[in-house]
Amino acid sequence: RGTILVADEGINLFLAGGRDGIDAFYAGLKADARFSDMRVKYSYSHMQPFARLKAKVKPEIISFRRDDGQPLDYPRAPSVAPATLQRWLRQGHDDAGRRVVMLDTRNEQEFEHGTFAGALTLPIARFTDLPAALEPHRAELADATVVSFCTGGIRCEKAALWMRNDGMDNVLQLEGGILGYFEEAGGEGYDGRCFVFDERVALDPQLQPLVDTGVPA
Repeated sequence: RGTILVADEGINLFLAGGRDGIDAFYAGLKADARFSDMRVKYSYSHMQPFARLKAKVKPEIISFRRDDGQPLDYPRAPSVAPATLQRWLRQGHDDAGRRVVMLDTRNEQEFEHGTFAGALTLPIARFTDLPAALEPHRAELADATVVSFCTGGIRCEKAALWMRNDGMDNVLQLEGGILGYFEEAGGEGYDGRCFVFDERVALDPQLQPLVDTGVPA
């Protein structure tokens, strides 16, 4: 069970089931050359967090509605690996000595469960609200290395791409998003949990669910 989203820009999946079934599904998917380098993130729970399997074809995986933020039209925005970001946060600056500002591209419901310590959070309900909400902060970000982040890496990539095309060349995206950071760097520098869009509600830095009771997986 879970959700499969397909668009011209790619494919995004959240699936839950027995490990053998999940592995077999991804093996078949990765046999297609277009998905051979797809990164898979695993977490575990005792419950089945999805009610059914849904598959949708959409114009965008997550709607942004910005022509200058489309991954198919521009090279990928530069990224920072979780281990590198962990080191930057620990030392208080990037390798060039610039201060680091973490930019949360998620909505208010999500970051209420947790975010990076000191992150810039924006009062948005939808991802499409981000450009207007960010506008008052542009000047204060000019001398910083800005690292955009989200749950798994889609919104922060689009946000970083749009920001760079809009004149902010000091923006990076966090490779793999928060969940990728949890996998590789643990929770250092992060306060709380990461909200997820299923019955688990949120995951802690050890990728353990906030809610883990219900229908067995």
